[in-house]
Amino acid sequence: MFAADSVVKKETRFIAAWEVIFSVALQAVFLVVGKWDYTVLLGNLLSGIAAVANFWLMGVTVVKTLEKQKDDEKEARQFAKTSQTLRYTMLVIVGAVGLSLPCFNLYSVLIPLLFPRISAWIRMMFVKDAGNTGDETSGDTDANDAERGENV
Repeated sequence: MFAADSVVKKETRFIAAWEVIFSVALQAVFLVVGKWDYTVLLGNLLSGIAAVANFWLMGVTVVKTLEKQKDDEKEARQFAKTSQTLRYTMLVIVGAVGLSLPCFNLYSVLIPLLFPRISAWIRMMFVKDAGNTGDETSGDTDANDAERGENV
């Protein structure tokens, strides 16, 4: 559907790997405290997939925004803002579904939505090749600016 460049794919794989690691840890915590049941697993799957999809869509948006910026800066800003609104709406819907349906554990729906942020922080603080992607558009500053529609 969307053409994602290699940096977006690489970073999404990184986020997805950490999403799985943190999700396994979350499942283990629920198991250890004796609160694990199928709703924990279903909630974790629902929000884990949504969180990784959100990150991937953000990356694709940044790339497309930077491409659009070459032609029309105003259109690029609007594109980034619209994408952000739609992605946040998707996450709110995931949270609402997790809250309203009894087949999902609320905590296992909400907590995994934070995992990509934690993963990005780990990438920034501890992984040596985090800034060495060979692409100027891959830095956090460009991504954040493009998401806000600034400096694009």
